Amino acid sequence: MDYRAEYEKWLHSDALNDAEKAELRAIENDDKEIESRFYAPLSFGTAGLRGTMAVGLHNMNVHVIRWATEGFARVIAAEGEEAKRKGVAICMDCRLNGMDFARATAEVFCGNGIRVRIFEALRPTPELSFAVREYGCQAGVNVTASHNPKEYNGYKVYWADGAQLPPRHADKIADELTRIDIFKDVKRMPYDEAVKAGMITVMGEETDEKFLAEVMNMVNDYEVVKQVADDFKVVYTPFHGCGYKLVPEALKRLGVEKLFCVAEQMEPDGNFPNGVPNPMLLENRRETAGRVVAEKADLGVSWDGDFDRCFLFDAQGNFVDAYYIIGLLAEVFLAKEPGAKIMYDPRLRWNVEETVERLGGKKVIYKSGHAFMKECMRKEGVLYGGESSAHHYFRDFTCCDSGMLPWLLVYQYLSVTGKSLQQAVGERMAMFPVSGEINRKVTNAPEILARIKEKYADGIYDDIDGVSVAYAEWRFNVRTSNTEPVMRLNVETRGDKKLLEAKTAELLAMIGGEEA
Repeated sequence: MDYRAEYEKWLHSDALNDAEKAELRAIENDDKEIESRFYAPLSFGTAGLRGTMAVGLHNMNVHVIRWATEGFARVIAAEGEEAKRKGVAICMDCRLNGMDFARATAEVFCGNGIRVRIFEALRPTPELSFAVREYGCQAGVNVTASHNPKEYNGYKVYWADGAQLPPRHADKIADELTRIDIFKDVKRMPYDEAVKAGMITVMGEETDEKFLAEVMNMVNDYEVVKQVADDFKVVYTPFHGCGYKLVPEALKRLGVEKLFCVAEQMEPDGNFPNGVPNPMLLENRRETAGRVVAEKADLGVSWDGDFDRCFLFDAQGNFVDAYYIIGLLAEVFLAKEPGAKIMYDPRLRWNVEETVERLGGKKVIYKSGHAFMKECMRKEGVLYGGESSAHHYFRDFTCCDSGMLPWLLVYQYLSVTGKSLQQAVGERMAMFPVSGEINRKVTNAPEILARIKEKYADGIYDDIDGVSVAYAEWRFNVRTSNTEPVMRLNVETRGDKKLLEAKTAELLAMIGGEEA
C-alpha cells in the first residue's frame, strides 16, 4: 500500500471533520508517523480489532469502526433476512470514545437493515455475551480494549452462541473488508433516525437483572454462604472499569455487608488516573493489597477494564496467580462431577494437571483465546476451563468466560470449607512456584523463538501455543501476544524457587527487549 497516497486520500476526504483534518496536517512533515498510520489497515481476526486511537487507517477511529462494521454487516446479511431480524447486541466499556464508537457501529448495522440492541452505558463483556444469547441475536460487538493502556480501543466481535467469532467467520469478514472502500462503500442510518424507525432498542437495568440472576444461579450453597456473610470481609476494585455496579449487588444478595472498595479506583474513567486496568502488573496491585491488610479482609478482588477477568488477593494482601485459582476451581467442579473434563492452556500446567489426575478428572489442553477455548469446550464436552491470564470458562454458562463467577465460586468454597484463601492454595503455590507472566517489547520475535527452540532442543517440546519446553524439574512457555506487540514468558518449577529464578533470568537474557 502507498501510505502517502492513503494519507492524502484521508486528508482530502469529505468524511473527515475539521479536527480530524487538523490532526493529519499536524503530521504532514513526519513521514515515519504517516507511515505508521497508513501503511496497512488494522488486521481483523477472531477477536476483531484493537489499536491506538488516532486518525489513520491503522488506528482505531470512527471511520475504521464503520468500515469494520460494514464488513461484519455483509457477513450477517449473507445469513439471510432472519439473521438481520435477530440483529446485533452492542456494548462498550469505560474507554474514551466508547459510546461514539458504539453508536457509529449501530448506525452502520441499521444502514444495512440489521436491527440493533445497544446498552445505555458501559457494561461488562460477559453481559454482552449474555445479551446475545438471551435475546437470540445473530451477533454482538463490544467496544473495548480490555487491559490495554488508555491510548487503545478495540472492537470485539461475537456470534450467535455468545462466543467470539470462530476463525471461519472472522476470515469471511476480513475478506469482505478487502473490497470495501472506507469512505465510499459504508451504508449508515443516523442514530436518532434509527431509534425512531424502531431499528434500535436500548438495553438497561432489565438486562442487568437477567444477567445477574443467571450468574447467581451458579452459587448453590446459599444457606452456608449466608451463615458466614456477617463476618466475611471483601475488598474490591473495578479499576475504573465495568465492575463498579454489579459486584456490590451480587454481594448484597449473598448477605455480605462488610464490603470495602478502593475508593480512588471506583469511578469509570477511560483516562485511568491510577494506572491501566491490568492487575497482572505488579504496580497495579498495591492499592488493593494495602486495603485488604488495612481492613483485615478475608478476600480481595480486582478486575480488568471490561470485567471479564478477576484477580484475587488473600487475607495477607498477597496476589494469588490465576494459575492456582484454576486448580482450585478444578477441584470444586470435580467434586460436583467426578471424572469430568477440565481444560487449561499450555502456559502453566503442572499444578492443574496434578490436581485433575489426583481427583480422577480428564485433562484437556488447548490454545488460549476465547474463540479457541469455547470451541474446544463444546467439542470435547468440557465442564470447566481456565487460562493463566485469568479467563475462566463454564459449561453451564454456555461455555463462555465470566469475570463474576470465579470469585463467587471461590467465596462459596471458602464459606463452605471454612478455609482461608491462603490455606486453600498455599500448598499448591509451594509445590509449583511460578515466575508470573513477564512481558517484553521485542521487534524480532521469530528470531528469538528460533534461538530458544535451538538452545532447549533437549527438552520435551510442544507448540500448542507458542513454544513450550519441559524438563524433569522445570518448564517454560514463551509466546507472542494476540493483542499487543510483546512476547510473554511463563516459567514454573517443581518446588524449587532458586531454579525458578535462575531459569527465568536465563530466558529473559535471551529474549531481551524492554519491559512492557
